[in-house]
Amino acid sequence: MRNKIAVYRKEHFNAAHRLNNDSLSKEENTLLFGKCNYANYHGHNYELIVKVTGEIDEKTGYVIDTKILSELIKKFVLNRFDHRNLNLDVEEFKNLNPTAENIAIVIFNILRPLISNNLELKVILYETERNYVEYPA
Repeated sequence: MRNKIAVYRKEHFNAAHRLNNDSLSKEENTLLFGKCNYANYHGHNYELIVKVTGEIDEKTGYVIDTKILSELIKKFVLNRFDHRNLNLDVEEFKNLNPTAENIAIVIFNILRPLISNNLELKVILYETERNYVEYPA
């Protein structure tokens, strides 16, 4: 059995969002989401880390070419999310609350079909310096 190794690519994007559940009252949303429920939205400077794990390709010496990984993230994630209002501008969040958890899952689902199935994929998303999520856990 060959050794597995992880490759990480770190990216950054800025986006606005509002946490809100339409099935709840205004008061319930305010109580549940606090400042994150402001009607005029709020923003974050997100740090995105994409982790790809697999065996090293004998021909290239890579698990995945980081240039290709970077291009995939830029084309399919950053171009869609950066400097956007997630609630209004990103189709996946029209009916999905754009929590850090849901954003990470959406990014994973965007990237998964673009990366070889023999490679493991993990998305780590920092909403703030102290708050982050990873998917799959």
